[in-house]
Amino acid sequence: MSQETPQQLLQRQQLLLQMEYYAEKDAFRKQTESIGMQRKVKRGDAWFPLRVGKRFYNGMNQLCVEVFRTQDQDIEHNFEFGRPLLFFKYNDAEGKGKLKYYGFTGTVSYVDGDRMVVSVPDSAPLLELQSTTEQIGCQLGFDETSYRMMFDALDRTMKARGNRLAYLRDLFYSRQKVEKFSFAPIRLPWLNPTQEKAVNEVLWAKDVAVVHGPPGTGKTTTLVEAINEALMRESQVMVCAQSNMAVDWICEKLVDRGINVLRIGNPTRVNDKMLGFTYERKFEAHPDYPQLWSIRKAIRELRNNRKRGSESYHQKMDRLKSRATELEIRINTELFDEARVVASTLVGANSRVMEGQKFTTLFIDEAAQALEAACWIAIRRASRVIFAGDHCQLPPTVKSIAALRGGLGKTLMERIVENKPEVVTLLKVQYRMNEEIMRFSSDWFYHGQIVSAPQIKYRGILDYDNPMVWIDTSDELSKEQFVGESFGRINKGEAELTLKTLQEYFMKIGKQRILDERIDVGVISPYRAQVQYLRSLIKKREFFKPYRSLISVNTVDGFQGQERDVILISLVRSNEEGQIGFLNDLRRMNVAITRARMKLIILGNVATLTRHPFYKKLWESLPHPLEKEDQE
Repeated sequence: MSQETPQQLLQRQQLLLQMEYYAEKDAFRKQTESIGMQRKVKRGDAWFPLRVGKRFYNGMNQLCVEVFRTQDQDIEHNFEFGRPLLFFKYNDAEGKGKLKYYGFTGTVSYVDGDRMVVSVPDSAPLLELQSTTEQIGCQLGFDETSYRMMFDALDRTMKARGNRLAYLRDLFYSRQKVEKFSFAPIRLPWLNPTQEKAVNEVLWAKDVAVVHGPPGTGKTTTLVEAINEALMRESQVMVCAQSNMAVDWICEKLVDRGINVLRIGNPTRVNDKMLGFTYERKFEAHPDYPQLWSIRKAIRELRNNRKRGSESYHQKMDRLKSRATELEIRINTELFDEARVVASTLVGANSRVMEGQKFTTLFIDEAAQALEAACWIAIRRASRVIFAGDHCQLPPTVKSIAALRGGLGKTLMERIVENKPEVVTLLKVQYRMNEEIMRFSSDWFYHGQIVSAPQIKYRGILDYDNPMVWIDTSDELSKEQFVGESFGRINKGEAELTLKTLQEYFMKIGKQRILDERIDVGVISPYRAQVQYLRSLIKKREFFKPYRSLISVNTVDGFQGQERDVILISLVRSNEEGQIGFLNDLRRMNVAITRARMKLIILGNVATLTRHPFYKKLWESLPHPLEKEDQE
């Protein structure tokens, strides 16, 4: 254990975060300057061309404009609530595509399919956007705000003195004993013993607890139960996660339990159930809102018709403004008073509407994917913290290699697991995978402690089937290629073989059964270029037409938290040197192989991959289809 003080450790975090900030900013600048229009669109970072719709003020009194994507609607894009965005004009007169950016930054307020609502500064030239004859597009901007909030949170945590934040900081960075309440455990017979233990540990924790949930072990179920029990003892809790999607997922489960949730920010999946509990919708549904709306309208009209410097103008303006502020505060207070759970992303915990809010308990879900600095944004609002996640699955995204080497990827949850093993409860029963699929992951990542629930132990689709196989692609004409810088690698031969394998498996099961039982399939590749190539191949194949809705193709990150009956993984890498790039990050592979319920098919070049001990062991632990045929 290093003898550094908490302040020194946080200072190091700050330096590493600064490296990451500059690396990302620089990469963003280069990308903005050099990447062609089409490639931005393909990567999901731009919409072009756009149709600009109506402008209006939303419930939060922000000027908004609607935009519609009119082409490339099948490309999955990266726009989501809270992300900054730039508008541009694109002129391709001499075939020398020229981008001209508008001088303001908008923020994504809402995305639904190919329609997006963007909030913009009052001074934004919307009329020009709506009326220009040139083609208009938008692209993701650099997220300055999130970094500013993370730096601010680290700063505040370092400077904290004599308060709860200072106490938690010193506790988390040391081997100091945590405090616990002592009361009889509660019984929750519908949970398994490790889940029940986790809920009790959460209730007993005065300072911190960690729920460690390997794949398929019911982490969300346990967390919802723990939140529900906490609400029997306190009036309100806060729930955060790194991504909007993770926040939505837990919110939906809480709403299903009949818990009043207030969601700060907008959900990624837009449906009425999800929108019903967002702050903005509840704000607009408040009985005082029509009155507030008319006051805001009067303020805008007064501004537009102002007689400069006239005495009465200022008096009227001040009167209207203070009335509007009074109503806003009143509505805000009522919304927070009614809510039992306040939910947001970690960065969203710093939202303007959260001003002054404090909570006894903060739950951080998917905590193993959150940068430490982001956790401190939310922790300052709480007096105890419950982390839930799995540090053996996807890590936080870090772009700067140097920052990664310096330890920026190490999360606060990992730190606590190391310093305070006594606050960790490992969930040990998994309800997703056939025993054989689970076994390898359990042995390699969880010291063999995970067992399968009896009802799913032998689940499968076909009789006499190997639940898990690895098809060696080294003798196929499969070679990896590199497509365009920062767009990744692709292996066309392996992609063809992947689809051929899926087609053969489908033929064994039979069309009627697949459709009747809705047997679903995930095709995973760690490389984005391979994912897009596989998608385009599936689209062209007549054979897969009837099964379109049952097949999803995505990166490992895209499958986070999901499961499918059948999973195929195309590993792509194939070279003489045994270079496997970021397949070296085994946590990614752990996620990939544990998405499958009944059948897992891995496709990869054995010679290239098995120089790494993990892949060697995986290969050796599996039956190989060819050997079996030799024996027959």
